[in-house]
Amino acid sequence: MAKIMLTASDGFNFAAHEAKAPAKPRGGIVVLQEIFGMNPHMRSVADGYATEGYHVIAPGLFERAERNVAMGYDKADTERGIALRAKVPLAQTLLDIEASIMAVSDAGKVAIVGFCWGGSLAWLGAARLLGLSASVGYYGGMIAGSLGETPRMPVMLHFGEKDGGIPLSDVDKIRAGTDPAIVQVFTYPAGHAFNRDGTANYHADSAKLARTRTMEFLRKHVG
Repeated sequence: MAKIMLTASDGFNFAAHEAKAPAKPRGGIVVLQEIFGMNPHMRSVADGYATEGYHVIAPGLFERAERNVAMGYDKADTERGIALRAKVPLAQTLLDIEASIMAVSDAGKVAIVGFCWGGSLAWLGAARLLGLSASVGYYGGMIAGSLGETPRMPVMLHFGEKDGGIPLSDVDKIRAGTDPAIVQVFTYPAGHAFNRDGTANYHADSAKLARTRTMEFLRKHVG
């Protein structure tokens, strides 16, 4: 588990968290952060996928606005995260994700797994980026408004039924606007960020079931 530096195709150098599989990797995974930066939770998520046998990179997607961002979850951190996200154009964020995909491509097939903002990026990346075999998005709030994007590979999406920011009407819209043979959509009796252990948002049963489904999906489409 280490901090590394990657270079995007426009020449920008950015930091990322890398976690390597204990043996020959099954494939590669790019973990996409929430708006709180590359904090201990996101690094732990990346490390968890490495223990499952994948070569994992979690890029610091705020690096273009501010280096080494790793925040908590109070109101001030949330406001700061929203402001940082607004400073980085989507096209540049996708360049950093693209570089991360390339960095793990030697491991085999590659998937992206994103949470909150990263969940939305996982959806957009599935449509716009090459080199991917699968995409998983947890509670991505931009997905319902981005159904004009057509994923290039199988996608799995997870949502909380009590998410104050993503109403179930949005989830219904996603189901109605996508091909179930390509896009699997699951809901859980939980709120937003139910996978974020160590916080009040965490819902253990939902997180465990979503993780089980995600791992089955990754085994099928990545290795």
